[in-house]
Amino acid sequence: MFEKLKKIWSIRPLRMSIGYVILMLVLFRLLAHVPVPGIDASILENILSGNKFLGLLNIFSGGTLESFSVVALGVAPYITSSIIFQLLTMVVPSLHRMQKEGGEEGRRRLNQVTRWVAVPLAAVQAYGFIALISQGGLGSLGGAAGAAAANGLIVSGFDLFMAILVMTAGSIFLMWIGELISTKGVGNGLSIIILAGIVASFPRYFQQAILTFDQSQIVNLAVYAIMAIVMIVVVVLINEAVRNVPVNYARHHAAGRLSSGVATKLPLKVAMAGVIPIIFAISIVLFPTMIAQFLANARTPWLVDLANQITIWFSNNWIYGILYFVLVFGFTYFYTGVIFRPEEMAENLQKQGAFIPGVRPGKPTELYLASTMNKILLIGATFLAVIAVLPTVVQPITGSQNLVIGGTSLLIIVSVIVDMVKQIEAQMTSYAYEQI
Repeated sequence: MFEKLKKIWSIRPLRMSIGYVILMLVLFRLLAHVPVPGIDASILENILSGNKFLGLLNIFSGGTLESFSVVALGVAPYITSSIIFQLLTMVVPSLHRMQKEGGEEGRRRLNQVTRWVAVPLAAVQAYGFIALISQGGLGSLGGAAGAAAANGLIVSGFDLFMAILVMTAGSIFLMWIGELISTKGVGNGLSIIILAGIVASFPRYFQQAILTFDQSQIVNLAVYAIMAIVMIVVVVLINEAVRNVPVNYARHHAAGRLSSGVATKLPLKVAMAGVIPIIFAISIVLFPTMIAQFLANARTPWLVDLANQITIWFSNNWIYGILYFVLVFGFTYFYTGVIFRPEEMAENLQKQGAFIPGVRPGKPTELYLASTMNKILLIGATFLAVIAVLPTVVQPITGSQNLVIGGTSLLIIVSVIVDMVKQIEAQMTSYAYEQI
């Protein structure tokens, strides 16, 4: 391990990239401690610790919701905008052509539109967060505690406008930082930001666990430790698993000589989408509860009844677990379909004079690659979805809401770290080839 770290440090471009990423994360954590003006965030700790929904929302925001900082929205607006446009590309012909046929320029334009749409989404979510924490999110407190919390967080007039403006600007700035991190080739910037927020909360979590520890929690700790080991092992195995497709290169003339064909393999990753399906699934599974708690104080009776019913449904572990499982499974297929383009791979193989044994070049190769990827995705998506809902399934045994939140955090941490390690190793391999 130390030899590998020493080798990484010896490669100047890689060392500079990692240093740049660390600098951006330090900036993010500094901003995470700058509170939104006009809002008293000191009351949020009790709210977040007693509410599974807000606990997951805090994870999704990168740990910044607990201090209601200027970057409390995290990268959620940009991720929401990305989901919207990736869905629209499947139903809007012009967007589909822009993504598929526009090449790099088309994808750049689509990304630019996604960024612009993230701005109003950030403003709407900022208002929703303030209203949710001030009103609907206080259902778990009730009584005098709930009233005190509401009075502490409700802002009005100019203060409300400034809070929304600052939170929107903070989210867009965080989106920009995430894109800068992605350009350095050491991991997905948005995922790394979420990872940094989760890791930053570990010292306080361990401190609270030590101060509040008693013998009755030994079973919970044992269950959590076993689940942690299982998650780490399975996530690493799935991330490392590949399906090698045999590829042969035909003989060709080079410098007046006839070179023999070369047999190689085309690796198809089982978990090509990485941790993105988990992040997408969390954003969607939180949405109904957010809307329900936002409408809990509506003046229309049927809206209040509907909001209460939705809250009851999502408080049921079975409903929550099934929905979470389906979303992770579906988004794994969906996001892989976005980044995996069998038509481009088949075209590149044909241009290079390569072919898959027993499969004709062109359209048959494209169909074969798509079919193969769908088969291995069935395994990858199933395992990822099972691991995602495992804490929810075990939670009724321990009765701890922290198990659900901690399990989701652990899954994101392992997936992001594995992805970062693989990208760093790829850069090291590329640098080694350049030096030959």
